[in-house]
Amino acid sequence: MAVDGRGLPLSIVLTPGNVNDCTAFGQVLAAIAVPRHGSGRPRCRPDRVIADKAYSSAAIRRSLRARGIAATIPERGDQQAGRARRGSRGGRPPLFDPALYKRRNVVERCIGRLKQWRGIATRYDCEDERVPPRVVV
Repeated sequence: MAVDGRGLPLSIVLTPGNVNDCTAFGQVLAAIAVPRHGSGRPRCRPDRVIADKAYSSAAIRRSLRARGIAATIPERGDQQAGRARRGSRGGRPPLFDPALYKRRNVVERCIGRLKQWRGIATRYDCEDERVPPRVVV
């Protein structure tokens, strides 16, 4: 899920429960379309991505850098240990701003609001009574 600074959803991609979140990262970014005031194409490239440790991978950081998108993603402990183990060949740690990372709670609040909405939280549109309702979010 991608949200703007006010907590409004920009794009949502649902995946099965056994799929890692980072595999859908490209689809979430591709689905972003912010309409402009007046004429013009919708904006599809955010200025910055603030994500949790689940999205801390070299591939995601490379794709963001190639698109010119700044990233605030904390590094996982195993990545820090691997860099330290390689010594001077391990490279520099990625930039991380803890003050900016505090704004990530906007996403969590948006998810909480969506879960409160009964129409999204549980689907009751099944016609067959033998089939239990499916949980969507």
